Amino acid sequence: MPEPEKKVLLAAPRGYCAGVDRAVVTVEKALELYGPPVYVRKQIVHNKHVVTTLEKRGAIFVDETDEVPEGATVIFSAHGVAPVVHEEARARHLKTIDATCPLVTKVHREALRYADSDYDILLVGHEGHEEVVGTAGEAPEHIQLVGGPDDVDTVTVRDPEKVVWLSQTTLSVDETMAIVRRLKERFPALQSPPSDDICYATQNRQGAVKQMAEDTDLMIVVGSRNSSNSVRLVEVALEHGAGAGHLVDYADEIDEAWLEGVCTVGVTSGASVPEVLVRDVLEWLADRGFDAVEPVVAAEESLLFALPKELRRDIKQASGHQPGKVRHDAAFEDVGSLH
Repeated sequence: MPEPEKKVLLAAPRGYCAGVDRAVVTVEKALELYGPPVYVRKQIVHNKHVVTTLEKRGAIFVDETDEVPEGATVIFSAHGVAPVVHEEARARHLKTIDATCPLVTKVHREALRYADSDYDILLVGHEGHEEVVGTAGEAPEHIQLVGGPDDVDTVTVRDPEKVVWLSQTTLSVDETMAIVRRLKERFPALQSPPSDDICYATQNRQGAVKQMAEDTDLMIVVGSRNSSNSVRLVEVALEHGAGAGHLVDYADEIDEAWLEGVCTVGVTSGASVPEVLVRDVLEWLADRGFDAVEPVVAAEESLLFALPKELRRDIKQASGHQPGKVRHDAAFEDVGSLH
């Protein structure tokens, strides 16, 4: 009997989204423009390789604003911050560059708008996640966190006719909508945000995984464990028929025992993962006989975001011209290649 063909299904899109491109290049450009050190509040994006690479170039990551020396430059991460953080930075005379993803900023603005109209806001998300902390901080007296289906029964609102749901941008689409359906059973007048809060990149990456999961014996997701969207990709793969699923930061974390009895391996990566790490995984698999790679294309992405206005202003002053938008390209080689 001939051996079954070994192959890899490679998800597209995968890896860096436009918001991550923008955030990482913001730190790189700041280091070039101002020189090291440049301080970054929290991890700029949730990826171990990206953070380590930027640290080597002179970025200093801190947990709180008061760890930044007075008068220094600090960059706020892609996940966004609450208004109190901006106030803390002003009190310490810090030069701030806000690298919050524009899609997260959109959710912040929705929260403010509904709070101004005196709505109760039900924020679907994970407690303690930086994005949730930042969004809730926009209107803490109006916002309640709904972490999962079990939380729905304990939600209380002042007026069932004035209640709206918003969500963290990196959640499982299916899980979020299941929570929303339960919320609507309790509050039939529940309003939805004007447009999806779950970002295009999260939805597209989950869509590709759903498309390929049933045909994969093993799904390998490249991403860090503190990356919400990467963790969700493993969950989505298992929910939609993958034989097994694992999250790894690097190729050398793959256990050869996972390949026992496996013919088809699915490979994808979270929205904060540089493509070089995916290529390392593909090389690791090819060395073990999985050298046939088939792309599974679920969507095309071409969204571009301009760099933060504070950085564009300083680059313009230094170089005499206006910088363009960040290029979004899932096939670049490493963190520093988007210049």
